[in-house]
Amino acid sequence: MTLVELAKRTGKSVSSLHDILTNVGEKVESEFEPLSMDIAELAAMEVGVNVKRLHSVEGTEIVPRPPVVTVMGHVDHGKTSLLDALRQTSVAAREAGGITQHLGAFVVVMPSGASITFLDTPGHAAFSAMRARGAAVTDIVVLVVAADDGVMPQTLEAMSHAKAANVPIVVAINKCDKPGANPERVKLQLASEGLLLEEMGGDVQAIEVSALQKTGLDNLEEALLLQAEMMDLKARIDGSAQAYVVEARLDKGRGPLITTIVKAGTLTCGQHVVVGSEWGRIRAIKDMVGRLTQQATPAMPVEIEGLRGLPMAGDDVIVVHSEERARMLSAGRTRKFEENRLRRKLNEDTPSSLESSEEVPQRVEMPIIVKADVQGTVQAVTDALRTLNSSQVLVNVVHVGVGPISQSDVDLAQACGACIVGFNIKSPPTALSQAATRAGIKLILHRVIYHLLEDIGNLIIEKAPGTFETQIAGQAEVLNIFEVKRSKSKGPDIKIAGCRVVEGFVARTGTMRLLRSGEVVFEGNCASLKRETQDVDTVKKGNECGLVISDWYDFQIGDVIQCLEQVVRKPKFIKSESGAVRIEC
Repeated sequence: MTLVELAKRTGKSVSSLHDILTNVGEKVESEFEPLSMDIAELAAMEVGVNVKRLHSVEGTEIVPRPPVVTVMGHVDHGKTSLLDALRQTSVAAREAGGITQHLGAFVVVMPSGASITFLDTPGHAAFSAMRARGAAVTDIVVLVVAADDGVMPQTLEAMSHAKAANVPIVVAINKCDKPGANPERVKLQLASEGLLLEEMGGDVQAIEVSALQKTGLDNLEEALLLQAEMMDLKARIDGSAQAYVVEARLDKGRGPLITTIVKAGTLTCGQHVVVGSEWGRIRAIKDMVGRLTQQATPAMPVEIEGLRGLPMAGDDVIVVHSEERARMLSAGRTRKFEENRLRRKLNEDTPSSLESSEEVPQRVEMPIIVKADVQGTVQAVTDALRTLNSSQVLVNVVHVGVGPISQSDVDLAQACGACIVGFNIKSPPTALSQAATRAGIKLILHRVIYHLLEDIGNLIIEKAPGTFETQIAGQAEVLNIFEVKRSKSKGPDIKIAGCRVVEGFVARTGTMRLLRSGEVVFEGNCASLKRETQDVDTVKKGNECGLVISDWYDFQIGDVIQCLEQVVRKPKFIKSESGAVRIEC
């Protein structure tokens, strides 16, 4: 757009925008001269406007491209096993605990010669954001439903992600070889959830497959290629690339590595790129088999190295003309991101501090440092830990990072009293573990998300102060009344209730409640509790005792005395079938 158009959109004067462009080293001869997208974004960020890039395909060469297919569904319904059957590998066997915990991308060349790019998403409830990312970059969603299990919570969630992204669904009913398989029941369940299959007059294809027996895979391939043909998938291959970050990780020797899928254009080695608020020059491009390649074309998943920092999964990859432009865009975005984060934090903190000012003293803070193998997993683990917040314990994630636990993590944990959570990473060296033990820092290392959340949940329950509750410890029935005469100088006569404990126990430290005909008559402290002539602290069920209640002298035979005690009730760790967890106070 021109400088005049930019001024109208941002609500700023042309002269103020001209000054900004001069400061960033851009010469603008005329206010009607078109500005490049990078410069327009820089100027908009300087005046505090949020920018989203839209890519045009005008005047470029459009060619057919392979479809990007995301496999979704409930945990343990056989998503990875189905992909293994398609590409003749065995990833599922290598997964920790048999469940996928990453978002993986790879190309499968079908026997027909057509290629399809597949994304494998985790099914566990904690990885909801990963599934949302998978749906955002995809053309077709394969919804895997186990024939013996039916529609489950993450199946419904995957359907809603696909609908929100406006992506067509192909249903793969897996595990059809199992004895308890009932594909017809699954189809009826899907129809009742609003997914109309072809045989019911809808437009959603449902294919019966078995990943284990490798049956029905040809039909699934045909269904996907038919769906892709109907969608007429095309993209431009010339011009600068537009790509999407699927996953980001830190490699000890190669630095930050990002797995990305090219949406349009061609990504070439040596180009300067800005990814989110990070920048760099592409040093190497590798396909998903690990072979070096010079360029990546649309729908091709690749791993690129050369970035200065680790971007967030879900960021866009933008190609820029020079290193200087990349630096400026990165700095501008970093500043804008920080401003937005602080503004959001301020908005979150203000109302909560006003609303729950009375509850704050009872709430205990639990600081946690999270380290994981890839950026997407860090986000998933952090989000899952935050769902364990309760009115008694605040889970405060003080620091997150990608890579193994380091000395600086231990130092930070010691400074703020945090425990360190390591997910899917190598065990730290013995010296580091011993240093953490000496400093009293708890290291929690896991490879399976279920076990991690369970461990943290138990830690939270230990740390929670709990709530005080009054409960009935026992009941006694008055069988007889004894009177002890005292001289007037010593006070009134003492009435002793001769009782039998009929439930639980009666304790001298408890509060006594007197019930007559089912109604509460009096409540007071126990002044004396005796068995025969001996003073005792407790009397259990079935035994007889003599009981005196302070300031109460009007006992009647048949009265019921309840012993009340104060107990601390701790929160409960609740886990659903889908793997979602919460703390209930």
